[in-house]
Amino acid sequence: MNAVPCSPPEAGTRLQALADWVAEVAALTRPDAIHWCDGSDAEYDALLSQLQADGTLIPLNPDTHPGCWLHRSDPDDVARVEHLTFVCTRDAEDAGPNNHWMAPDAAHRKMDALFEGCMRGRTLYVVPYCMGPIDSPLARCGVEITDSPYVVANMRLMTRMGAPALRRIEREGSFVRGLHSLGELDPDRRFIMHFPEELSIQSYGSGYGGNALLGKKCHALRIASWQAREEGWLAEHMLIVGIENPQGETHYIAAAFPSACGKTNLAMLVPPATYLEAGWKVWTVGDDICWMRPGTDGRLWAINPEAGYFGVAPGTSAKSNPNALAMIQRDTIYTNVALTGDGQPWWEGLDDRVPAFDWQGRPYDPANGPAAHPNARFTVSARQCPSWSPRAEDPQGVPISAIVFGGRRATTMPLVFEARDWAHGVLVGATMASETTAAATGQVGVVRRDPMAMKPFCGYHFGDYFAHWLSFDVPGAKLPKIFHVNWFRKDADGHFLWPGFGENLRVLEWIVGRVTGHAAAETSPLGLLPVIDSIQMPASVQLETERASILGYEPELWDADRAEAGRSLATYRPRLPQDFETALRAVPES
Repeated sequence: MNAVPCSPPEAGTRLQALADWVAEVAALTRPDAIHWCDGSDAEYDALLSQLQADGTLIPLNPDTHPGCWLHRSDPDDVARVEHLTFVCTRDAEDAGPNNHWMAPDAAHRKMDALFEGCMRGRTLYVVPYCMGPIDSPLARCGVEITDSPYVVANMRLMTRMGAPALRRIEREGSFVRGLHSLGELDPDRRFIMHFPEELSIQSYGSGYGGNALLGKKCHALRIASWQAREEGWLAEHMLIVGIENPQGETHYIAAAFPSACGKTNLAMLVPPATYLEAGWKVWTVGDDICWMRPGTDGRLWAINPEAGYFGVAPGTSAKSNPNALAMIQRDTIYTNVALTGDGQPWWEGLDDRVPAFDWQGRPYDPANGPAAHPNARFTVSARQCPSWSPRAEDPQGVPISAIVFGGRRATTMPLVFEARDWAHGVLVGATMASETTAAATGQVGVVRRDPMAMKPFCGYHFGDYFAHWLSFDVPGAKLPKIFHVNWFRKDADGHFLWPGFGENLRVLEWIVGRVTGHAAAETSPLGLLPVIDSIQMPASVQLETERASILGYEPELWDADRAEAGRSLATYRPRLPQDFETALRAVPES
């Protein structure tokens, strides 16, 4: 792309507030050029050519992966940096114990010093974007200023970026301000600051997606969760999937899982053969983020604010997620995957081939560790997913019938249960937990509480966040039923009791049945459990004892878990809402 010379930023927009902000940033960072992104195909093609010319992107095999590219990031810049991510509110208590906090004035001084002159020799890109369908009343807009053309290319895939977004920003006059620079990619000079009271984000020193694509976690969750509380909606770390039964009725489910719990796999689920033959279909609306707002009919209506997927490549295969594998065969940007000898992307769990080069470009040697980085990614347009739902672009969103929480638990939690009511469901989400894996932490089975899978992403105090969830239970509300699932229960020999993947549709069928009043359940201290024959079991589960183990729970373990969950919640006092304390005390022992 031929960068335009520095010119008065008023030339790029009619909105004076935006023009003034770009001018202020340019004066601070001193770029050689400014480019206002329009999101056109021509602009994207020119950007890819520039990235290829300077070695940032490597073209992949055009016969097997047309339009696909490989990016290798700095080896010290491969993941989100939670310990360097701050929420900067005037009152530290508003950020809460679930966030790292820094005073706004101190954070601005620190970041201004880092940004001073950092774009010399570079182009400043102005990236207007819309999170959500461009005409949706649920959508919100932002502008990211960055000196990374790789970020620009990814933002075009991940958001509705360019001229239409700019026109909406100019009409509304408001937008989230995101300032990003690669800096020197020095881990000691790397910070991601959020200023929710200012609706602004500043990120320095990283080119990694979660730290640099500011529309994603930074805007769509940390800032949006603050906006949502003020405006009466919810910004959640949830997939959205539509389940269509043989009668042609579609129910939409929003689900929150911590990492390594099968979120993307569930969003793109392929039904078992018998379900396909019967006419069941699965529609993918989103795999990561869900914005929900009460509609005039009392139901929660949801959009996926993203336009693309920034997925984890390792583990993605024809068995685990055939839809994901199919959608990334063309027009995809891969980051930190390995390469085969003929220029195809490769990662652990894909197939039995041996790659030629690892994620750092070295000849592959098992002694150097995995061929692909464990956090290797793909960025791709959501429309390429075979199960993509056209309702993903519906300005009104989709009505949510059920909300599902879940985690990776080898014991304690059954396959599925239903919360007794909304308050109990919020409690279930607030106390959800998942066990760590050896690949992530070096320890197996360590239970970590991750309320609503939002611990790294909620932009304010969890006590206030729980109260906000409870506030939706008002007269006239037709709220979704809330459930908890656990695909990862193990037997005494350490084998998974439930086969997972596409078979999870059997559980979703029961959940939809509970919504419509057609599936049977029985009461328990946890909530409502499926009766033994209300879920169609897969062929691999034949014995009655296996069914009982999958659907049941261990009372002693659950009682201990409930006590530990109460201690975890106590850390959010005194802002833990009284209704929440009441709901916690109301949970019976086994």
